[in-house]
Amino acid sequence: MTRYCPQFGPDITFLGVPRCDLDDPQTYADADVVILGAPFDGGTSHRPGARFGPMAIRMTDYLPHDGSRPSLALRTDPLVDLRVVDAGDVEMYSGNIQKALPALEAAVEKVTRAGAIPVVLGGDHSIAFPDAKGVANVLGHGRVSMLHFDAHADTGDIQFGSLWGHGQPMRRLIESGALRGDRFLQIGLRGYWPPPETLDWMAGQRMRSYEMTEIGLRGLQACLTEAFAIATDECEGVFLSVDIDVCDPGHAPGTGTPEPGGLSARELLDSVRRICLELPVVGLDVVEVSPPYDHADITAALANRVVLEALSAIARRRQDARDGTTWNPSASLLDGR
Repeated sequence: MTRYCPQFGPDITFLGVPRCDLDDPQTYADADVVILGAPFDGGTSHRPGARFGPMAIRMTDYLPHDGSRPSLALRTDPLVDLRVVDAGDVEMYSGNIQKALPALEAAVEKVTRAGAIPVVLGGDHSIAFPDAKGVANVLGHGRVSMLHFDAHADTGDIQFGSLWGHGQPMRRLIESGALRGDRFLQIGLRGYWPPPETLDWMAGQRMRSYEMTEIGLRGLQACLTEAFAIATDECEGVFLSVDIDVCDPGHAPGTGTPEPGGLSARELLDSVRRICLELPVVGLDVVEVSPPYDHADITAALANRVVLEALSAIARRRQDARDGTTWNPSASLLDGR
């Protein structure tokens, strides 16, 4: 894959981390994390603009883009304690989804084979198929579970005459055999889609969906604890896919299919932190940030912090494993951790 240029916007890396070149394995041979941009919105069914998401997620921050972000809560600097590099944007022409998605799958697979965690900045949610499949191609089909944060199930079949789109990647993943339906956990679903026949298909695959009604009744933490047990049963790794519309539009207005009644920004960040602290996360994507519909960069800022929260927790998990320590969320900020 030749990286010819950024597809949209300035040629910057995520918060100033070093650049790598996927055509030169030496540039990411010892990387812990490789950032990939997936500037694609050719799978959208409503409002477009997610092709501009990677640029916005990379650059939306009020601090210097100096490749350093110390976490106040976790006492790590994920961009320093981990070796994080940015491979730039994968070439994904939005007019040809059947060419764009395989290009991303090849890039994610290359990163995973190098032993790094791919972190993909979307892009609409159609990119979840190549993201998760690229990881599973290396770690084993059926050996990676999915934690999927979203307002929508994304399990449609044929839409607008196509098998491919942002409402279908989860069905395609399960049908391909890359991921198991009974190790597929969805969190935050709500609203008025999908129809009964799609829900019947999901039940037949033994998917587990935590709708907002259940989360409200049982509590988010209880639902996550249950989901973690399922996700780690007979699976060596967990792929985390975050559609920013899992949050209420008041917290994430810049997205293509906003649905009222979702998680708060704080609930999403706490969930991502807990997942990456407690589970063996092997891949991550953050999708459906559409800057043309954003206000004051609210959505892009949240997506940026989702990535940082995940990386901070991964760094903390590795540090605790190395040092035999345990992060204490109730410890004082002044105790010298």
